Amino acid sequence: MVNGSMPPQRQRSTPSVTSRLLRVASLHPAMMVGFAILAALVGASVLAPLLATHDPLLINPVARLRPPSREHLLGTDALGRDLWSRTVYGGRVSLAVGFSVAIMATVAGLAVGLLAGMNRLADAVLMRITDGLMAIPAILLAIALMAIVKASVGTVIFAITVVEIPRVIRLVRSVVLSVREQPYVEAATTLGSKFHRIMFLEILPNTIAPLTVQATYICAAAILIESLLSFVGAGTPPEVPSWGNIIAEGRNYFMLAPRLILAPGLVLALTILAINMIGDGMRDLLDPRFADKP
Repeated sequence: MVNGSMPPQRQRSTPSVTSRLLRVASLHPAMMVGFAILAALVGASVLAPLLATHDPLLINPVARLRPPSREHLLGTDALGRDLWSRTVYGGRVSLAVGFSVAIMATVAGLAVGLLAGMNRLADAVLMRITDGLMAIPAILLAIALMAIVKASVGTVIFAITVVEIPRVIRLVRSVVLSVREQPYVEAATTLGSKFHRIMFLEILPNTIAPLTVQATYICAAAILIESLLSFVGAGTPPEVPSWGNIIAEGRNYFMLAPRLILAPGLVLALTILAINMIGDGMRDLLDPRFADKP
């Protein structure tokens, strides 16, 4: 007797989160290395009170310029402050500036870029302002803004954010101008979809991938600009430990104690390298042309 019932269909198994992470790690090992390095640096900064062996602001003239030892892992600076503790605490300021600028510049640039891409009159006005800001070198514009306001971590974040917003605006505008000419956007417009619906459902999702990649580069650039501002004396106040301040204070003693610059400099370079590795990996991961290639 033939069974007339249909054979059970085999259900397609959904890959688990672990398998997806392993696949991403195999396809983009450099990105995963960057994530690991950045996670270690962020963890060290968060746990600075536990990892630091001394008060980073404690001045001890008797112990000035001491070499590395059990008591002072990286030695002391010209004022007798523990270099290891200052480097660990300096990561808090530098990373906070980088992450804050990346978030604020991305959000502000996204809003302005969407407006410029969807409105021709706003585009004409906003793009001229953006071109004027981008014509000034980033570091010079940041120094000019810092000269107007009082030096603090908040003003440093504000100054660097103003510098980075025009780059995000131009990126979002270019994506909007390209996407709004696509057939599915024209079809939605023909069918009578409202402006805000087209904006948030059809155009905005297409900006997520390039903005994610751009945010990583903004974060790295912000950390570097903050260090440059602090190095030239236009950044965070001298009493606030940041990698730029530590390097600036140690440059006069480089021939006598190179570690005063090398220690924070290496950490700064490692941080920027890790963020750039993440950005390159995210670019390949989010690009459909390279996402599935081994």
